[in-house]
Amino acid sequence: MIQILKHFGWTWAGLLISDDDYGVHAARSFHLDLGPAGGGCLAYTEILSWGDNPAELRRIVDVMRKSTARVVIVFAHQNHMIQLMEEVVRQNVTGLQWIASEAWTSAAVLQTPHLMPYLGGTLGISIRRGEIPGLRDFLLQTRPDLHHNNTDENSVVKQFWEHTFQCRFAPPPAGWVEAGGELCTGQEVIENVENELVDVSDLRSEYNVYKAVYALAYALDDMLQCEPGRGPFSNNTCAHLQRLEPWQLVYYLDKVNFTTSFGDQVSFDENGDAIPIYDIMNWVWLPDGRTNVQRVGEVKRSAFKGEELTLDEDKIFWNFESKQPPRSVCSESCPPGTRMARKKGEPECCFNCVPCSEGKISNTTDSMECTSCPEDFWSSPQRDHCVPKKTEFLSYHEPLGICLTSISLLGTFICVVVLGIFIHHHSTPIVRANNSELSFLLLVSLKLCFLCSLLFIGRPRLWTCQLRHAAFGISFVLCVSCILVKTMVVLAVFRASKPGGESSLKWFGAVQQRGTVLLLTSIQAAICSVWLVSASPVPHKNTQYHSDKIVYECAVGSTVGFAVLLGYIGLLAVLSCLLAFLARNLPDSFNEAKLITFSMLIFCAVWVAFVPSYISSPGKYADAVEVFAILASSFGLLVALFGPKCYIILLRPERNTKKAIMGRGTTM
Repeated sequence: MIQILKHFGWTWAGLLISDDDYGVHAARSFHLDLGPAGGGCLAYTEILSWGDNPAELRRIVDVMRKSTARVVIVFAHQNHMIQLMEEVVRQNVTGLQWIASEAWTSAAVLQTPHLMPYLGGTLGISIRRGEIPGLRDFLLQTRPDLHHNNTDENSVVKQFWEHTFQCRFAPPPAGWVEAGGELCTGQEVIENVENELVDVSDLRSEYNVYKAVYALAYALDDMLQCEPGRGPFSNNTCAHLQRLEPWQLVYYLDKVNFTTSFGDQVSFDENGDAIPIYDIMNWVWLPDGRTNVQRVGEVKRSAFKGEELTLDEDKIFWNFESKQPPRSVCSESCPPGTRMARKKGEPECCFNCVPCSEGKISNTTDSMECTSCPEDFWSSPQRDHCVPKKTEFLSYHEPLGICLTSISLLGTFICVVVLGIFIHHHSTPIVRANNSELSFLLLVSLKLCFLCSLLFIGRPRLWTCQLRHAAFGISFVLCVSCILVKTMVVLAVFRASKPGGESSLKWFGAVQQRGTVLLLTSIQAAICSVWLVSASPVPHKNTQYHSDKIVYECAVGSTVGFAVLLGYIGLLAVLSCLLAFLARNLPDSFNEAKLITFSMLIFCAVWVAFVPSYISSPGKYADAVEVFAILASSFGLLVALFGPKCYIILLRPERNTKKAIMGRGTTM
């Protein structure tokens, strides 16, 4: 029966049992075998008592009617079913799938037009039907003249003959002949008779008796083959037929293994139980109102394959409008992407389906737990499989990356154009003023600043992570060093123009200027070298920002190293700004300090705003903030320092003369 429940997925069923050993043993087996291992539950277990108890029957049928279980298993006797069905009909409880034990599977008294609307489609277990070779021929050879003893009026053969042919042997009862009754001659033709006494088409319990007799015969034959001194019992003795002990016969029965002519194997398991084989019967309600109990399958157990259920589902009659097997579950199966959560206080077949949380999946039906996806994977929207996490970094293919790349290349192009202009007009006073060599070096460093921003775009690699901050730090220090030296030159020239200040210029000749820039830049290069050797930046897969994404970024390695790099740039920038601020009121003929002051204010403002923005920006946006700061500060320096000069060179060439520049000084 449990095999049938499993086959149709009926995990929620009711059980009715008789109040005797037959029912109690069945209930114990169901509770044991239909538990967690069997994958099913019993919605209720009710006992059908012996005797007439209408109130109890009403209660039981009311439980059946209110239950959500659509399958009812009945391990009871025919009498119990008759009483139960009277109450089922009275309450009109339909839509149930009945499963019958062998005690009432073939009960003809229940197969009536009155009950078939309720019991139609019943599936039952029946003792295996078999064939006994020669039994019908033996029965047809029965003759009163061969076996009947005329002095024994109670002979079984005589009663059988009189019942079959509706006659009486002489001397007949008084008045039998007068009433038209016939006398038995013993020569009646029994071959033409069709009744249950000679019908061998449905041998079930008889077939079991046949197999039991043969099992005993095989056991006795095996016992008689025993050779004295080589027996299986103590001192190698054999059993003797005249002094046979039951336990000795059981020893040989355990070894019995034969196949009947009908093809059924007969043997016993380790517990001494016969290997079971049952027929699956189905109650068919025919259109003309008749009932047919047909065989639709079998269940048998073998030593190697265990229990095997064979069903011909196309033959099964289902007493439902859909003509399909009913659904009988406490809770529908949980689909992939969910897990089962037991309902408190209810059987384990009753559960809720809880969706898996993010990052976890279940890819099987009725999963008890959701499993976490590997580190580089995330759960699909349906939570039924893991998919690779989306990757995020500042890419050349996204709008933000394209925009920043374009601006970087534009800044580089402008630097090249300005450098070309300055080279072409290198002999003009405005280019030569305040050391044109520093201006050329400043333009080159600005171009490097624009280009180094490209290292922050694209998927981080080991070499880009190591190079980006080093290139950024050295390029900006080179740029700020040039500005610092230019500011110092402005102050030195102004001081040299005063009486007694001529000696100050000797400390700021071309060699000293180059040396100062090289020294200041070398310090930054040393800082970068120590940082790269001690705690080099490396590519890092960050899963903290977004659980469903992998953010590729460059881990700075040493926060101290990064802070020192920025701090050194900031120190030079602040120093340049202060010196330029001090020189802001110098005469115009010497005064590049105002431009330097303005450019350094822009530079410092950008990088002061950069620090909190960088810290608070997640993932690729931190790189975007740093690129923006690089580009903004670079453009600020380029426009503030070289914009006015390019304006004069290109649009006001009449002011690009020594006289004009010196003249401005005298007018003030």
